[in-house]
Amino acid sequence: MASLGFACLLLALGVCAYGIGASLYGVRSGRVEFSESGRRAVYALAAILTVAFAVLELAFLRSDFAFNTVADTSSRTTPGFYKAAAVWSSQEGSLLLWAWLLSLWSSLALFLTRKRMRDVAAYATAVLLGFGGFFVGLMIFYANPFATTHPAPAEGVGLDPLLRFPTMMIHPPMLYSGYTLCTIPFAFGVGALLARRVDADWIKAIRRFAFAAWLFLGVGILLGARWSYSELGWGGYWGWDAVENASLMPWLTGTAFLHSLMIQEKRGMLKVWNVSLVLATGTLAVMGTFLVRSGVLNSIHAFGGATLGVPFVTLIGILIAGSIYLVVSRRDMLRSEHRLDSLLSRESMFIANNLVLVGLCFVIFWGTYFPLISEALTGQESSVGPPWFDRYTVPLALVLVLLSGIGPVIAWRRATLANARRNFLAPLGAAATALVVLLAVGVDRKPFALAMFCCAAFVLGSVAQEFVRGTRVRRAIADESAPRALLALVRRNRRRYGGYVVHVGMAVLFIGVAASSSFQHASEPSLSPGQSTRVGAYTVRYVRPTASVTPQYDRAHTGSTLALGAEVDVTKNGRHVATLQPSEGFYASQDPTQGTVGSLIGGQPVSHVSMDGGVTRDVWSAIAPNIEAPALQRIIRAGNANLTGEATLVALGYLARVYLKSSPTAQFHFIVSPLVMWIWIGGLIVFGGGLIAVWPVPSTARRRVAARARARAERALARA
Repeated sequence: MASLGFACLLLALGVCAYGIGASLYGVRSGRVEFSESGRRAVYALAAILTVAFAVLELAFLRSDFAFNTVADTSSRTTPGFYKAAAVWSSQEGSLLLWAWLLSLWSSLALFLTRKRMRDVAAYATAVLLGFGGFFVGLMIFYANPFATTHPAPAEGVGLDPLLRFPTMMIHPPMLYSGYTLCTIPFAFGVGALLARRVDADWIKAIRRFAFAAWLFLGVGILLGARWSYSELGWGGYWGWDAVENASLMPWLTGTAFLHSLMIQEKRGMLKVWNVSLVLATGTLAVMGTFLVRSGVLNSIHAFGGATLGVPFVTLIGILIAGSIYLVVSRRDMLRSEHRLDSLLSRESMFIANNLVLVGLCFVIFWGTYFPLISEALTGQESSVGPPWFDRYTVPLALVLVLLSGIGPVIAWRRATLANARRNFLAPLGAAATALVVLLAVGVDRKPFALAMFCCAAFVLGSVAQEFVRGTRVRRAIADESAPRALLALVRRNRRRYGGYVVHVGMAVLFIGVAASSSFQHASEPSLSPGQSTRVGAYTVRYVRPTASVTPQYDRAHTGSTLALGAEVDVTKNGRHVATLQPSEGFYASQDPTQGTVGSLIGGQPVSHVSMDGGVTRDVWSAIAPNIEAPALQRIIRAGNANLTGEATLVALGYLARVYLKSSPTAQFHFIVSPLVMWIWIGGLIVFGGGLIAVWPVPSTARRRVAARARARAERALARA
């Protein structure tokens, strides 16, 4: 099986090389058959990598530890759900997933554009196959997912306990789909520049893929935030980690592109800006992949494969240099067909929106890469933390939310003062109402949060006004009920109203972020059973310790051999609110120097968070039990000296019993965060709006079917 997988990689590399050559020769010589052959090479690459991925997936499901990557990241006791997801938990498997998804999305894009823009598509084919060849080459020469060891070990190391979380099955494929989809607009942008076809046709061809890339990246980022909040045990959902930032940067530039492409479609403006955003988004997606795999920056998410740094830096250098050359050399062709008519117009708002988004991206880029920049300039590595990021991103985020409310209600080209006054009356009224209510309830100590709430209210008022006006017009024209008119309105203008729903979702999400970060209460007390502490308006009491032993491993979720925790009672004003049961799971290690008993619990401990969530607040808890307590250490030392084999499991039972009896002081982490759930609700609204916007309009689909039917009928008549 391993030899089949590696043979697929070799064949895939050959297909990439052939497809690049055929595509370039076909477009340069005008021989369409070679360009078509290059396109089919992408289909062949997808088929070959599908076989390769299936081989590796099967190896994980069968626990075939002859595969090095299976032995390093899985085990017989790993639950089947996580065995399937463990494929992309390794450096090698994630590279294969990246290349496979790239081939699938590329095949779809080239299939949909097979009968138009043949010259642009041929260049795009060569670029996409270049990306595919690069990642396949990495697997062949640096990180082979089909490398084997004989004889195979009897058992594997197992999946990292931190990754045993349900969204692990979804988060990486979503994120990698976003990254790989970013390369499709990049490839077509390069193709349009090389073919000197810089009109709006290439943008129309890749618009849905740009939107899909934005949507997948956004969902992947949100799932990662949820994993961080629920699994890592530090109590937050965003820590400005290098790899988190790497996924956010292409999402920001992709968002800017989705806004400004409308200006090019409607007015023929911002051609240089749009193609630059497309090229930057694709490059940032590759840089995000580079950060995860190069080991140049520390991150909990990174694989740390330092050997991949040089190839990635080389590729990124080629992408940046090539992009700059193409834009500069085609600058005369990229001139705008029209100029900005007025600063008081939707175009100017979109441009301001773009500047803010790119500004956010630059701030995050600078902060993320500052350790490398400082080391290059001063010879000493230094880094910036969350306070630095917050200082610059919070004001920019406020402006961004405000602009997302102004855009929908301001006219194209030139808005009159009277028109603007009429359109802004309802949104400003919503913002003013929110301000009065918030000041009345005492929300005045956090000016940035107060400003964000008012800006979000402005957005909600703006979008609500647009929906109400559109529904009224529809009812007047079609004489329909309000719900029916609203549904028909959205159905006929999916892109516009789907975008409005996205704006609502982002406003709701930022409300959750502002509230949870500004009004959070946290405490990290050391408590013994019976003791209490205050966290905001809540009283938390350590009721009793808890302990559980899982000698056969918990196949449903944790996989830990021993879990030590606590039962915590949460009350407010004397009334019971919730019972929380945080714990810490202890996992086996492969280090024999820890002893027969010590190695059973000597792996990386993982917090099992317990929380009581609601629409108004989350009460979150984690615990770090004192495993170093003398009574527990005596049992471990005695077990190491006297027990072997299955008998060592008896020591775990004694450990649990002594922990329950002696109840050593434990370190707790309690957090009360208001409105955290609205972050996830806002994300779902964004996702729903994105689906509405990207879904094909039925009338368009019917026109395409009718056009195809007419074409077939005409061909049949011609033959007759």
